[in-house]
Order: sequence, then structure tokens, then C-alpha cells
Amino acid sequence: MSLRKLLPAVLGTLLAACCGGAFAQVKVGVINSATGPIAVVGIPQKNSVALLPRKIGDVSIEYIQYDDASDPTQAVQLAKKLITEQNVDALIGPSGSPNAMAVLPVIAEAGVPMLAPVGTPAVVLPMDEKKRWVYKTTQNDSLIADAIVAHMKKNGVKTVGFIGFNDPYGESWLREFSAQVQKAGIALVATERFLRSDQSVTGQAIKLIAAKPDAILVAGAGGPTVLPHAALVDLGYKGKIYQTHGAATPDFVRLGGKKVEGGYMAASLMLVLDDIPNSHPSKKMAQGYIAAYEKIYGAKPATFGANVYDAGLMLQRAVPEALKKAKPGTPEFRVALRDALEQTRELVGTQGVYNMTPQDHSGFDARGRVMMTLQNGTWHLIPD
Repeated sequence: MSLRKLLPAVLGTLLAACCGGAFAQVKVGVINSATGPIAVVGIPQKNSVALLPRKIGDVSIEYIQYDDASDPTQAVQLAKKLITEQNVDALIGPSGSPNAMAVLPVIAEAGVPMLAPVGTPAVVLPMDEKKRWVYKTTQNDSLIADAIVAHMKKNGVKTVGFIGFNDPYGESWLREFSAQVQKAGIALVATERFLRSDQSVTGQAIKLIAAKPDAILVAGAGGPTVLPHAALVDLGYKGKIYQTHGAATPDFVRLGGKKVEGGYMAASLMLVLDDIPNSHPSKKMAQGYIAAYEKIYGAKPATFGANVYDAGLMLQRAVPEALKKAKPGTPEFRVALRDALEQTRELVGTQGVYNMTPQDHSGFDARGRVMMTLQNGTWHLIPD
């Protein structure tokens, strides 16, 4: 063969050798709410992307990240962009429950697995063909409510009030909480709702207090969780006030100050790590995540960031299994990735241990939450 004919063949071989890794690259889209009303959730999630694995085995992982500004419409547009323009193999996000619900039909139609770091279980329940594409990295309301209601019953609560977001997060919580208190023999005597953007809930608080409940549950997320809690205290309410894991943020303590002292919450062990025994499987993982986050950002992360970190752990387990069946960038790979995620067993995360099944795409058990109370500006474990 002449040199003129040989040269293109040699160059082609070298090019394939140099660029072969590009064909084995997994693309992961990330949508968070780093700005807007859900920013207190979205910022630690955005920051946690820096801690996700850049290589799994011999395969490189590329993260393509966008901010949806806490807007469900933008979340949908960005999801479509990631799927059609970037051909992502998986999606992490969005940050908020309304945004995740809006994106669900898009990822299901495209056949792209979504790791959803959101509160509402409606993204995975009731299970159907669309929701088979979604895996949730946050505790389901039922798991958190179970701990809250058990604490209420143990402490003699006979009547309760409820105030929650007027959106999928709040509605999901109202359904779950109503069912559990009824089963426990506790009467739900008042129900109120509020918007994430509200500046006052005095009217709702007055109605709640008028019903004279022994305890009140606030079902919100991020900074807005402080508003009903503070209003109840300002109006002289003396009963117990409970929060969902949506209040598991430094802003709740910082903004609430003395008004949220003595509050109760069921949430991640991350908030009370010093009180958690070393035998808990997630303690070491949570400590490692917090240390890595602090090294980069100089502050401890809210638990919302851990939901994204755990998504990375799930991909780290699932990607090698999917690669056995197909190449990244193909529909076959995305199906294989979805199926591999469903086979997740005893995966230790920062907030609990995941065991996925075809019926359960959250996978947490009682190891995924603890009861705590706020004393002197610090959350403390309430032993079982």
C-alpha cells in the first residue's frame, strides 16, 4: 500500500483511539432552582453537583446543569432542551415538587430516567408506566409522617391542626397526614393552606388557634416554613408545633430564631449526626459528604443537597450494569439504566439506605429518618 493510501487509515485508527472515550461518555442533565422562591433548596443541590462522580469505571460522566428559577414552565423547557439538544442519558432534578411533577410527562415520553430530589411522593406514586422512569432520593411523606404521628400519640396529642403549601407538596402531605392521624385516633380539627410567596399567614394562624388543637403540623419547605410557626408563637399558641423534613435547612433556624425553639421535626440523621450511633450505616457517608461540601464552600450543606449527592451514588451503582447491555446515548442504554436503578439494593446513602423495587422508587425504610427537637438553636435527637 502506498504512503498516500496508508496515511488516512493510520490517522483514522489514531483518531478512534484518542476519541473512543467520547462514545462511552454518559451525559447527565441537572435542573435546579438556584434562584427564585425555592433557592434555599436549589442552591445546596446546585453546589453538590461538584461532588458527583466524574468517572464511573472506564466511563466519563458529563453533567450539564441549568437553573429553572423555581418556575415549572422553565423546568419543562430545560428538560426538553437537555433531551433533544444534549441527548442526556439521565436527569437529576428539578428541585421543587411542582417542577418535578411538570417535567414528569416529558421524561416519560422521551424515556429518560429522572432522579428526583423532591418531597412529594406523587412523582413515584401511584406507580404506573410514566412513573417507572422516576426515582426519588428524598424520604416519602408516609415515612416522615409515621414518625411524627407516633411522637404525637406517645405524647398524648388528641387533636391536631394542619397548615401546608397550596401546591403538590402541601396537598400530598395533607392526604398522608389525614390518613395517619385518623388511624392513630387523633382528630384533625383545622386545615389551612398558604402560598410559598405569602408574607403573612396571620389569618390562617388565628383560625388554627381557634380550633384549640393540641398540636399543629406545618407542611412546607425552605424558608417559608418559618412563617406559620412564628405566627402561631406570636399569637400565643402553646401547643406542640411540628415540621416536615422540608424545614431541614439552616435558614429555618436562622430566620426563626427563638420563635421556633422547642419545635419538632422528623428528618434526616444529617441534622443530628453527633447524636447518631456509629453503628448507623449512613453516619460515615453523611460525615464524608458534609466534609467534602465544607471543604469547597466553607459551610455545612442543607439536607436538600444530600438528595443530589445520593443521586450520584445511585448512578455510580447503576451505570456499570446498564453498560453491560447498551452504549450511552441510546434509548437502549436509558432503558437499561432505568432497570438497573430499580434493582438498587442496600445502597448506603447520606440519609438512609435505599432498596428499590418495581413498586417502590423511593426505597427508604426507618433508617432514613429520625425525630428531633430544636433546643438553643441546635437540633437534638429524640430517642425512640
